[in-house]
Amino acid sequence: MAEWMRNRTAPESRILANMRKHWILYLMILPGILYYIVFKYVPLAGSVIAFQDFQIFKGIGGSEWVGLENFQYIFSYQDFYTVLRNTAVIAFYQLVFGFPAPIILALLFNEVRLMLAKRFVQSLFYLPHFLSWVVVGGIVFELLSSQGVINAVREWLGLEQILFMQEQKYFRSIVVISAIWKDVGWGTIIYLAAIAGINPNLYEAAVMDGANRWKQTMHITLPTMFPTILVLFLLNIGNFLELGFDQIYNLLTPMTYSVGDIIETYVYRAGVLQGQYSVTTTIGLFQSIIGFALLWIFNRMARKTEQGLW
Repeated sequence: MAEWMRNRTAPESRILANMRKHWILYLMILPGILYYIVFKYVPLAGSVIAFQDFQIFKGIGGSEWVGLENFQYIFSYQDFYTVLRNTAVIAFYQLVFGFPAPIILALLFNEVRLMLAKRFVQSLFYLPHFLSWVVVGGIVFELLSSQGVINAVREWLGLEQILFMQEQKYFRSIVVISAIWKDVGWGTIIYLAAIAGINPNLYEAAVMDGANRWKQTMHITLPTMFPTILVLFLLNIGNFLELGFDQIYNLLTPMTYSVGDIIETYVYRAGVLQGQYSVTTTIGLFQSIIGFALLWIFNRMARKTEQGLW
């Protein structure tokens, strides 16, 4: 018994000794841990609202429990399927076109040999990330307005003006392109770090074997980046239905609601403006369940390549 207790406490003693030795490192990660506890884990308790007829003045403890009635309501509500379809379509477009964009840009940055030019171009691509979607939305509206640059060029070419922000067929493309423009530069940081960690001897050996830059990229750079790409893909697929409220809200117009109204904008109208807290919490919980299911499925597939989040 005494030996079992010693074996059990030995790892705990090593952990405590390690924490005392590297206490400053643990102190540095404390704000991040507190952030996730306060803003990610504690709000999970509010998910019970999805199973209540929540009344804000009664609170969670005083509101009536209704079981799965809220889920039955959203699945019988016609607008919910429209909102879900819009969210899924835009998310799919962003995954197909937006996810590979920083990978391609990082590979292009890696081919720039003049360091001054490389840093200048990188800074140019990083800049839009620090602009709010209010500013970006204003820029998009200004560029695509009837008096904007795009229509001015079309008029100069003898073409008719197009009201891009009022046409439904252009809205989703505008959303995807503006998202890529804003965040593609910032997304290259992790990929450039992965490229920087590649052993230069691999490239030297490839050059001696007669491999050109294209073959070096295809047979050395991309395979070495694959674990990083896979992890980031899994993180993206877990947030598949979370497009972000700011972008869509600032680009949406009354004429494009039928193709641009997504879960976040619907939750804002129904939850914040109309006070339907139970319904909107139910939609948010459904959104999280779908994200977790997609993450679990794709992580199982990734495990076949001996990669994955767990």
